[in-house]
Amino acid sequence: MAFHLHDHSNIFCFFAFLLLFRGASAQLSWNYYATTCPKALSTIRTAVSNAVVKEHRMGASLLRLHFHDCFINGCDASVLLDDTSSFTGEKTAGPNAGSLRGFEVIDTIKSEIESICPGVVSCADILAVAARDSVVSLGGPSWTVQLGRRDSTTASFTAANTEIPSPGMDLSDLLVGFSNKGFSAEEMVALSGAHTTGQARCVIFRERINKEANINSTFAASLKSNCPSTGGDDNLSPLDATTPVIFDNAYFKNLVNKKGLLHSDQQLFNGSSTDSQVTTYSTNPATFRADFAKAMVKMGNLSPLTGSSGQIRADCRKIN
Repeated sequence: MAFHLHDHSNIFCFFAFLLLFRGASAQLSWNYYATTCPKALSTIRTAVSNAVVKEHRMGASLLRLHFHDCFINGCDASVLLDDTSSFTGEKTAGPNAGSLRGFEVIDTIKSEIESICPGVVSCADILAVAARDSVVSLGGPSWTVQLGRRDSTTASFTAANTEIPSPGMDLSDLLVGFSNKGFSAEEMVALSGAHTTGQARCVIFRERINKEANINSTFAASLKSNCPSTGGDDNLSPLDATTPVIFDNAYFKNLVNKKGLLHSDQQLFNGSSTDSQVTTYSTNPATFRADFAKAMVKMGNLSPLTGSSGQIRADCRKIN
């Protein structure tokens, strides 16, 4: 597109378009810290890799932290805020209490980054990058994380109790829960593939292994020794029993074989609209990897705070 010096109106329109476009992308960019904190990404990557080597489950935990952050008022690190005498955060909400973990890893990353470039990198961005690096550490796909989110000064205990999809949900409720955040049914199925790694507590799947019909009987029996009908609420079982610490498409193969651990998992393959996509992913790992990466970029872009909104917390657990 060539501009002549006298063509001011065209130039004005072009720059107005650029400003609009920038606003539409919420001012996030992949190279946001290129000059202000060039070692930020490598610092996060090393810390995540070390944490996952030390405990493979941590990869799933860090991925889940990002998800539970983004679903409540956007990706703003609200999930990291501790309760105080005058403030109730999201950590004690039903979906988070006793199960959300990885906070210490985020603390470690934040302090390392603060020592090299204080007051620059947000906790929200650390969560987004750590989620990506966790997936990569477990053998999953990579994606370019858009950066420039800022941290919230508030949290919502109420929203955390009502807006995070529950493991007891039927397909129709799952579809609504994800649709409320702007995700299609296809994106919801792709994101559910995060359950190719990580673990769940007995109390979450006890009813499924004892009362549901759409479950492989041998699989159900194998789970009962570690998840009795009473007691053992916090005993853990892998969400993907086939390859528990590898990020692959085995989760979908399990669903086709009626070996989904959670009620919500098996709902994706239960004689309904999402069955065909589960089947596709079970036989096409590359398709799943590509779709998952794309959906993660979209999730990471949910309602970020940018510009002068929010703050860059010095300590991820409390507002400045």
